[in-house]
Amino acid sequence: MSETGNLRTFRFGAGGEGNKDEGGARKFVKLAQTAEEYGYDTFAVPDHLGNQVGPIAALGALTQATSTIRLATSVLANGWRHPAMVAKEATTIDVLSKGRLELGIGAGWMKEEFDKAGIEFESPGTRIRRLDEALTILDGLMRGETVDFAGEFYQINGLEGSPRPRQGPRPPIAVGGGGPKMLALAAKHADIISVAPSTTREGKMRLSDMTIEKTAERVDRIREVAGDRFDDIELNWTIAVIVITDDREATAEMALKALEQGYPPNIERDCEFTVADVMASPYLAMGTFEEIADQIREVRRRTSMSYVGVFPTQMDAFAPVIQLLKGE
Repeated sequence: MSETGNLRTFRFGAGGEGNKDEGGARKFVKLAQTAEEYGYDTFAVPDHLGNQVGPIAALGALTQATSTIRLATSVLANGWRHPAMVAKEATTIDVLSKGRLELGIGAGWMKEEFDKAGIEFESPGTRIRRLDEALTILDGLMRGETVDFAGEFYQINGLEGSPRPRQGPRPPIAVGGGGPKMLALAAKHADIISVAPSTTREGKMRLSDMTIEKTAERVDRIREVAGDRFDDIELNWTIAVIVITDDREATAEMALKALEQGYPPNIERDCEFTVADVMASPYLAMGTFEEIADQIREVRRRTSMSYVGVFPTQMDAFAPVIQLLKGE
């Protein structure tokens, strides 16, 4: 991949689920306020039926409990949410937050949750076609337009989007993906694309996709499909593991041993990984605060990804890195 000279300023995203590990729903608001104090740009809530708060109600509370941090969904599961309803809730949150919403939406991927809720878990191709239609409808309704739409999954008849959002022309839409079809869909519709490792049919992340080289290839795929739109798209990724250490290499070797022993269980070992691969991976951050900051600069140089996300449990550990990179 050719390096890009047109690099965006870094942004940083934290998140929370309001689950027991984080202190439950009551501590959830405090977590978002702490993220704001640390200097994170965004606080995101996922959308699962398991042990977490409901994202729409939770963001509604955060519109009043925070003042500067942007509020996001990461990401709503389109498979159990109708786009007309999503547009209504999203523009309401945008108005209440004075224009701080980033709407993340995806096809839905956890089959077990669909099964437990008695909602049909469609084939990947069907879920992607459904999301394509939903994104088209959301784009119009969130602009406050009157939408007519006749598709395979949705029929919208003269519905006007309201309330009108605070952000113009509409709140930004974020779509994540790892596989070529999802990345192509994101390149067509999204303002923000979350670049993730692709997953196996069982929902495990492919280790091969966690290398810097494969990540750059996924960005090239987005560039190819987006064409002239590419410069308007912000690219995001989430660091899966953060270890603050004075010995990067020894920690990388320990990480390799853990992978060989099948830990973490949500990663599919489909290739041989080296210490150099671990230390260069966008998804693994190990070292001193300064070394991690340099690693993130290098990821941006090689891929043009600039919007860095971390998991709730690693928000505190990563905060000093933000201070080293803020404004760059």
